[in-house]
Amino acid sequence: QVQLAESGGGLVQPGGSLKLSCAASGSIFRINAMGWYRQAPGKQRELVATITSGGSTNYADSVKDRFTISIDNAKNTVYLQMNSLKPEDTANYYCRIEGQSVWSRGYAYWGQGTQVTVSS
Repeated sequence: QVQLAESGGGLVQPGGSLKLSCAASGSIFRINAMGWYRQAPGKQRELVATITSGGSTNYADSVKDRFTISIDNAKNTVYLQMNSLKPEDTANYYCRIEGQSVWSRGYAYWGQGTQVTVSS
């Protein structure tokens, strides 16, 4: 089992910044990729950004040039720096990890989510 602990969500005004963190613990063994997804009320969960353990990144078009994902492999932690936030960024943000167990079996886990609200 792998546990994900998310933090950093909150209320921010439009144009403001927030930094989300997600720390993985438990039977990690090898991380292949970590990422952030979000789900607004009445909408499907969507990809925000992903990063591999090697540092390759992928972003949704709606957040490119505003959000930056990074990973600290030593701490098994992924970060999402969110700048120039807009009301449409309001959502519950979920962390996801994909990896491989010591028995070479793949796994994927979701975090519980952290709420981000952008409002004046």
